[in-house]
Amino acid sequence: MDLVVKDPEKIVEIAKVLSSTTRFKIIHLLKDKEMTISDLADEIRQTQANTSAQIKMIENVGLMENKYEPGDHGVKKLCKTKVKRIIIEI
Repeated sequence: MDLVVKDPEKIVEIAKVLSSTTRFKIIHLLKDKEMTISDLADEIRQTQANTSAQIKMIENVGLMENKYEPGDHGVKKLCKTKVKRIIIEI
């Protein structure tokens, strides 16, 4: 799915999210598959708490969607990107 962004404030919000190497790595890892917070944290070598905070920022600008499934010890959160391309119209 493409995301077309025209609103200047939304463009700035998305740019801030993409300006972080960690968040960009997360988006890149999730472009073709779903991953849990734990798997992502291991992959980017961050704590689960930090990874979760980074994911929340990505979610807040609408670039990611999540679903919950039963896990070994409760519920696990599966994350994936919602967008394949971002188109900015100025």
